[in-house]
Amino acid sequence: MNGTPRLRSAYPSTPQKANEQNGAEAAASLPRVPLPTLSARQQDPHAPLIPFNLIDGPQQRLYVAFFYLGLTVWRLCDYYGLVSDETDSLWLFMKWVAIDSIFLYGLPGLKIPWLQWSSTSITMLFVGHAIFDAVLMFRIPIPLETWLIAFTRMFYDREIAVSERRVKPANVLHNASLILGKQIIHILPEGSATLNPDQTSFCIDSFTTSVNLPIQLNQTNPILIELLRVDLDTNLNETMTIHAKEIRRLKKLAQKHPLGRDAAAPRYLQYPVKQTGLYRLQRVVDESKLEVQRRLSDTLVVHCPSAHMRTVAETKCIGDLSNFYLQVDATPPINIKYSKLVNGQESGHAVLSIPPKSPMSPLATQRSSGALVTRESVANVDVSWARSQTTRISLNESLGVSGSWQYSIDEVQDGCGNVVNYANHRLADTQKRHSSTNAAPLEQRFSVHERPRIALRGCDSQHPLRVPKGKSVRLPIQLSSTGRDIAEHGTHQISYLFTPSVEVLPNQEHGKVAVLEEFKLEPHAAGHEVYEPGLYTLQSVESAHCAGEVLEPSACLLSNPPEPALSIETQVIPDRCAGNSVGLLVDLDLTGTPPFRVSYTERRRGGPVTPRVVETHLLHTQLELRPAHSGHYRYEFQHISDAIYQEPRSLHDERLNLEQDVKPPASARFLDAYPARKTCIGEPVSLGIQLLGDAPWKLEYELVHHGRRQKRKIDRIENNIYTLTTDELNSGGEYSLALTAVTDKSGCKVSLEQETKIEVALQRPKAAFGLIEGQRTISALEDKKVKLPLRLQGESPWTVQYRKLGQAGESPVTKIFKNTNDEIEVKEAGTYEIVHVDDATCPGNVDAAANRFSVEWIPRPSVHVSESAAIELQQDRYVKKGICEGDEDAVDLTFTGTPPFDVEYSHHVKPERGSQSTSTKKFTAGINLASVRMETTEAGSHQYKISKLSDLSYNHNPRKFSPVVIEQRVHSTPMATFSDGGKTYKYCKEEEAGGENVPISLKGSPPFHLEVEIRHHSSSKPELVTIPNIESYQYNLHIPHRLLALGTHAVRIRKVRDVHGCQRRMEQGAPHVQVNVAEVPGITAQESRIDYCVGDRISYTLSGLPPFNVFYTFQGQERKASVSTTNFRRLAEKPGKFTITAITDQRSVDCKAHTSITKVIHEMPSVRVSKGRTATVDIHEGGEAEILFEFGGAPPFEFTYTRSSNPPRGKKPQVLDTKSDISYEHTKSILASDEGIYEVVSIKDRFCAFSTQRVQGKSGQKLLM
Repeated sequence: MNGTPRLRSAYPSTPQKANEQNGAEAAASLPRVPLPTLSARQQDPHAPLIPFNLIDGPQQRLYVAFFYLGLTVWRLCDYYGLVSDETDSLWLFMKWVAIDSIFLYGLPGLKIPWLQWSSTSITMLFVGHAIFDAVLMFRIPIPLETWLIAFTRMFYDREIAVSERRVKPANVLHNASLILGKQIIHILPEGSATLNPDQTSFCIDSFTTSVNLPIQLNQTNPILIELLRVDLDTNLNETMTIHAKEIRRLKKLAQKHPLGRDAAAPRYLQYPVKQTGLYRLQRVVDESKLEVQRRLSDTLVVHCPSAHMRTVAETKCIGDLSNFYLQVDATPPINIKYSKLVNGQESGHAVLSIPPKSPMSPLATQRSSGALVTRESVANVDVSWARSQTTRISLNESLGVSGSWQYSIDEVQDGCGNVVNYANHRLADTQKRHSSTNAAPLEQRFSVHERPRIALRGCDSQHPLRVPKGKSVRLPIQLSSTGRDIAEHGTHQISYLFTPSVEVLPNQEHGKVAVLEEFKLEPHAAGHEVYEPGLYTLQSVESAHCAGEVLEPSACLLSNPPEPALSIETQVIPDRCAGNSVGLLVDLDLTGTPPFRVSYTERRRGGPVTPRVVETHLLHTQLELRPAHSGHYRYEFQHISDAIYQEPRSLHDERLNLEQDVKPPASARFLDAYPARKTCIGEPVSLGIQLLGDAPWKLEYELVHHGRRQKRKIDRIENNIYTLTTDELNSGGEYSLALTAVTDKSGCKVSLEQETKIEVALQRPKAAFGLIEGQRTISALEDKKVKLPLRLQGESPWTVQYRKLGQAGESPVTKIFKNTNDEIEVKEAGTYEIVHVDDATCPGNVDAAANRFSVEWIPRPSVHVSESAAIELQQDRYVKKGICEGDEDAVDLTFTGTPPFDVEYSHHVKPERGSQSTSTKKFTAGINLASVRMETTEAGSHQYKISKLSDLSYNHNPRKFSPVVIEQRVHSTPMATFSDGGKTYKYCKEEEAGGENVPISLKGSPPFHLEVEIRHHSSSKPELVTIPNIESYQYNLHIPHRLLALGTHAVRIRKVRDVHGCQRRMEQGAPHVQVNVAEVPGITAQESRIDYCVGDRISYTLSGLPPFNVFYTFQGQERKASVSTTNFRRLAEKPGKFTITAITDQRSVDCKAHTSITKVIHEMPSVRVSKGRTATVDIHEGGEAEILFEFGGAPPFEFTYTRSSNPPRGKKPQVLDTKSDISYEHTKSILASDEGIYEVVSIKDRFCAFSTQRVQGKSGQKLLM
């Protein structure tokens, strides 16, 4: 019964002894031996040829064993061929001697562990293999059957008994039940008693209120036991008495234990105690009123160790100290083990040792005995060292990682070896124990948070925030944390110092009126909104858990710049020819923050209002108001905005309005001067011109080409939009058309600088097909895209029209090409013709000699079957003439296409018997002819379907290929077998005029032709019998009497042929039948005696032709035994009368030879000592014990018994004395006073004897004559 308590604060495992833990720690502290490096193994001369990192040692030995097994199979195959084919024996012997020598002498070179034999061993193995090779190859006869039978009997020894069942002779010859029982006499020794012999540790707590102290009793029956208890708190002692009644109750409980049922084993009494203290066995009194010897042994029962956490607040910030305590209550020395988890990952274990306060504590030193107090008397002894002490252990470490931290108590062990394991305290049972609020905590958890960091982004003392007056802005606050770039989710408390702008010191510091303000920043907020201009400086930041730090930049200056304003001054722009005003030059003076945006409107009298905008980065700029048309114009400046005041500010109150009358000078310009005009050679060019001023106009221009300048004039132009058309441009290249001057109604001539470019193509575009390998014809794979080369001249892009010849009524295909050597992609075979071409500018010409290109398809592969007299086409498949099973046949195939050809065909077999099967095969034909071998190994219907065909040019396409099917019938080879193969047909000599029919089973297609061979055992020349035209599948062969003689005949089928001409010739070793013509058999007893004992063997000699049938009666029942040899032997398993009545052999199945041979089998004598059981009698010195012998059998009985020593466990007893006696009755008693084991070793009665001892290798069982 386990004395370990169960604590409130844990789900503890069974307490362990301290020495077990010390042993585990010692094992863990053993030094680690480094493994040898690879280079060291390579330098080792004894290293294996194949390194272990490739194939380890056991696998190398396994491969060698497989290789040797393969050699053995090969050797036996050669032996079989030697027997059947009469091969040369000398050659095979020399071959295998050479192979064995190479294998055996080469094996050590591999240096495989356990296979590195000495040269002497290898030589002995080689000699043994050579002898074995000689026995096999020269066919030296050896008695293998005798050796095999002897070897088999070592594992399976069974004989047929007279009851015609197989029994194990050893069970009959050595029947242990014939001599049963023995009596053991003990002379009682002095008894002893021990308290807690195994030095088990015990403890008590609120869950385990009592423990059972084991008291070992050896060879004693006490009536009084006294225990001495020393109180651990007061050092006072008391005596606890266990009386006889309580002892008897404890004995009954001990007997229920499996070990308590053994009377010879010591008894353990489990005495319950409920108080702590030092316990010692003080006195034990047995039934003789004498004190029993007791061993000095002390047992401590203490308070169970316990530990818990003195928890603190669970919220911490990174960098804080853990600062909590472990409190342990236990008997020192104490070991406490705790573990630490950081973010779910185990961060290590730690073991803390607490030594005892008293240096004299025996628990701190290793004990050599069970005594804790060395004095015999424990009066006034100080046991304060065993008291439980309370210890607080401070755990104070820096929390350097954010996340979840957990400290857990794993185990606590006191000085007595009591261990409480808290590792599994999360189990359901433990959770129930800790469900109460008073449960001591076993874990300390911390939630460690990152500290916040705060700074300003995009604003500092050198880059202030500028905001319009009366508008607010958010301080650009950037929050982060110590461990990551983003802050923890949650609200932050932020404080800042504010000084109004008028109170800010010149050095950008806060003045005396600075105010400290606070606000809360919610998650995902962009910043804190402020209105007043001034200096803002961040002071502190706090999250929901931790105070943070302020980073730079932390100060920001907020200012309100002045609003934008505009003032203007004007100046008239005069015409130098006519003196009229052509516009105004306006000076803009701006105030504010650039860039500025000024909007104004322009309105011509009688026309619409046109809005205008001026944008500038300057504080002063000029605006030129010069309209293109004459008239009265009014300008109104309406709004202004800058970088700060982006909402437009109205200038209506400023009344910034301007008016002017404008009469602009004459002017002309190209409407589309850019890009340069492109045209074909020999064609004119038309250009649009816009004229300004008062009509009519006179326009002067010039055309420049290759350095030559042509000047032209155009008079009386009435419209302000004029189209200028040049002469035909007959020379290729670049032309420049420039407007040089214009004159309007006023007569003022104005010079112009308007010019445009005209590019004239040097020649017209041209199109033609290119060449592929010197020709305009290509052969390509069917349905593949073919690219026809184009040769284009001119300017990209080109528009080409082409068509396919032979397609009447279809319009040409038009495509655009960008490269001079582009390609036309087609998908159909035929001749393609270019019809027309245009380039980017001009229509072109098609080269009539190269305007056509031909596309042809490469022919696809196909397969054809060569027809002949043996194969013909029937509907959609080829049918080949049938063939016999096993004959060779093939079909010729002809291919068209580009070799080599890859062919895949399926072979479907529908056998005459069994399930259908389909297999897929592939082959490659290098030329246009191929031969496919037909499969004839299995009879039935065979179908070959060529399903896939590909050549060098084409892969297989199921839509373009029609499968080719070939069918053939394979006729099965006929088969003829004896219905009862191996059977021997028997004839009695007196009845040889009669005869039996031998049934033969035939398979195939009738009619059959059969040839049978009959051979006499004394003749080498067989007799042949031919049977034609057998129409059925069963035939009864009648053997003519003229072919039979006295003796054995072997009847064998030589060959059989069916209607298809398929023939099967039977092998030499095929099953056959025998026909025996013999005389009547005989039987003779090998011994003349009549009386036998159980276990003897009764033997007879049989004459005739085996097998024999022997008929006999045993115990009144008629039985029949089949004997395959000329010896008939049965084991006498049971007593009774055994009589042989008749015998038959193989030649005379129905002819019995009657006889009468009787044997009597007697039962073996038996003896029982102490009713057949092992009895133990305890006597004192000088006493006597009675030994009872009971006999079975026919008196008188002679028996021998021995007295042996009582050996210790694990040793054999020694015979001390041997005596013989005789009894004329079936019972006998003797008295014995000597200690020892009394048992019978031999017994004999009137007929038989039995002994448990063997003399000179013979059984101890015999028949008495």
